[in-house]
Amino acid sequence: MSLREHTIDRREFVAKLIAQLPDALIVTGLGSASYDVFAAGDRPENFYLWGAMGGSTSLALGLALAQPDKSVVVITGDGEQLMGIGSLATVGAKQPANLTIVVLDNGHFGETGMQQSHSSLGTDLVAVAKGCSIEDAFHVGDVADTAKIAERANARAGTVFAQVAITAAEPPRALPPRDGVYVKNRFREALGFKPF
Repeated sequence: MSLREHTIDRREFVAKLIAQLPDALIVTGLGSASYDVFAAGDRPENFYLWGAMGGSTSLALGLALAQPDKSVVVITGDGEQLMGIGSLATVGAKQPANLTIVVLDNGHFGETGMQQSHSSLGTDLVAVAKGCSIEDAFHVGDVADTAKIAERANARAGTVFAQVAITAAEPPRALPPRDGVYVKNRFREALGFKPF
């Protein structure tokens, strides 16, 4: 995927995707993914990660295994997924039917100064996912493809990986809660567990 193909407005894409996933548990990667999910509408079923670069897919995998009757969607960036690339091998080994991984790929490390990421230097994350036995892995180049992702996520019929070619534009930041205990406790309550 070349940089000239990165044409999707990430904030619009995330908002349209989340609107089609009313019952999904959503885990975000740090930075822009968290801002976009929060801008689409804060809710207790959103778990925002702060300072855990590379951890979103692993956290979502654990959640998917623990909550098999819920759709779990991780929304993260290319840099964050690259840092946690090994998590894809574990996802492929476990094959949770209710896990969807959405990578917002602008080809840059947005949180550290917009340096080019490996995805703009030749790494094809879809090929990596397929190499890790995630067969339903595909590139997304159009906002209309939110329907394809949402349909798969809601069906909970297999692990899904979508690499979304977003622009490198930076919309205004919409900051979700940064209190980790608060986010954790309200997420637990949304799942019917007591806070601790």
